[in-house]
Amino acid sequence: MAKPVLYIVVPCYNEEEVLPITSKLFADKLTQLMQNEHIAENSKVMFVNDGSKDGTWPLIQSLAKENTLFCGVNLSRNRGHQNALLAGLMTAMPLCDISISIDADGQDDINAMDCFIKEYENGADVVYGVRSKRELDTAFKRMSAQIFYKLLSTMGVESVYNHADYRLMSSRALKALSEFEEVNLFLRGMVPLIGFKTAVCEYERANRMAGESKYPLSKMLALALNGITSLSVKPLRLISALGLLVSLVSFLGIIWVLITRLFTENAVSGWASTVVAIFFMGGIQLLSLGVIGEYIGKIYSESKHRPRFIIAETTFDDINNNL
Repeated sequence: MAKPVLYIVVPCYNEEEVLPITSKLFADKLTQLMQNEHIAENSKVMFVNDGSKDGTWPLIQSLAKENTLFCGVNLSRNRGHQNALLAGLMTAMPLCDISISIDADGQDDINAMDCFIKEYENGADVVYGVRSKRELDTAFKRMSAQIFYKLLSTMGVESVYNHADYRLMSSRALKALSEFEEVNLFLRGMVPLIGFKTAVCEYERANRMAGESKYPLSKMLALALNGITSLSVKPLRLISALGLLVSLVSFLGIIWVLITRLFTENAVSGWASTVVAIFFMGGIQLLSLGVIGEYIGKIYSESKHRPRFIIAETTFDDINNNL
């Protein structure tokens, strides 16, 4: 039986400091998997430069010239982690049998790839890398991560707890993913929608080897918001339920006012209650308009049918650059 061709897809944004370290780890792991006859000899590591402002792309070009295990894809501008990752996966799709996506920072345990490939050999089309614990994280980071995943689950987004974007996908799964044409990407929620056989491999995450994190709290919140509004209409349903509740309270308030007027002498409406009611209703209306506006904005983006990424150049010539 022929060994599968593996492409390790690594999105990069301003990773000039860490790539010299992690590229060696990726090359060693790929070589080990080849020597153990788990993958084909023409497997590669594909770095995807997401419009970096430092020397990341020249470094990728240099790595590709020095070692045939490496290849690179350079996007025309910064499009964000999810788009860069998708660009790499879609570029690798016609070239590989399986892909493994992983960040460039060295935090994800590359030895978990052995488990990934074993599960693939057992029939899984998608294998999720799941963190077994978060002891190295700060208390705030652990709390915010729990809130992130619970919020996604509460809002109806199907995702794998403690899984980021470290996963294996077969060529069949990649082809299925390519049929998802939305512009607003949240791959952690899109991949589970494919529906093929899945498996989970647990691993321990280490500290970043060099450089700074590209996912601060603000970006995590933006990612959660994008995932919720891209994959769930539950917020709109909550607005409907909230509107019904406010209408019910308002109806009861009207009854109370009428009773007060009819059976109480010299009844004077309270200024405080009036102001509170105005502020309450105004806040509810603005919140509702904001959520609805978020969905309308996404509809606007989708209707444009603009490309999710544009490849400016690669270190190899055997792909279609007009993906």
